[in-house]
Amino acid sequence: MRSFLPAIAAVALFSTGAAAQVGYPPERSPYRDVEFRQELTLLTGYYAASKDPAGVAPQSGPLVGLRYDIRVGGPASLTARVARVFSERTVIDPLLTAPDRDLGTQSWPLYLSDVGLTLALTGQKSLHHLVPVVSAGAGIASDFRKEDVGGFRIGTAFALNFGAGVRWVPGGSFQLRADVTDHLFQISYPTTYYVAPTNGDAVLGGSQSRNVWKHNAAITLGASYLFFR
Repeated sequence: MRSFLPAIAAVALFSTGAAAQVGYPPERSPYRDVEFRQELTLLTGYYAASKDPAGVAPQSGPLVGLRYDIRVGGPASLTARVARVFSERTVIDPLLTAPDRDLGTQSWPLYLSDVGLTLALTGQKSLHHLVPVVSAGAGIASDFRKEDVGGFRIGTAFALNFGAGVRWVPGGSFQLRADVTDHLFQISYPTTYYVAPTNGDAVLGGSQSRNVWKHNAAITLGASYLFFR
């Protein structure tokens, strides 16, 4: 056994030397540890709403919001977000004939709130100070309004979201981030939209479902404060 000790020691020294030559010296490595476990982000951006068959859902508009992330293990973080969309929508009276039923466009803010998981694709490190991420979650979309004259409102709808983004972590307790998120929720039309007024047509035909799922993209930029290592 003792005759193998010098050989084992030689192999160990060779392996150590070879490992030291592979990759980058620490000061030149493109990877940097992401030290902080929590972040609070102020968001702003644009909400791009998809169209609905009746043309009465909240439309595209700017948004502002707040986001909180806490790392819960490995590359995963628990995320909570709230946002306000400065939206407008067209109000119609389905009891009138076109074009008299169009009562104009009104300010109609939309509020989004959700919780979910965000995965950092580079783990707990940044690559050239960048951390690409993917996320998914669930929450609500609401207008917190009563029904309009035609009986339509968003109410408080269950919402799903899926997204991707990138964080720029230059070091210290500050970062910037950009994200694209799909907010998916359902709107429901009142029965009055399917009733034809005298000498006119109904807002929607009988083949149109009363419940419609809408995909809505939100493009946001954020500035974050990082804290708690």
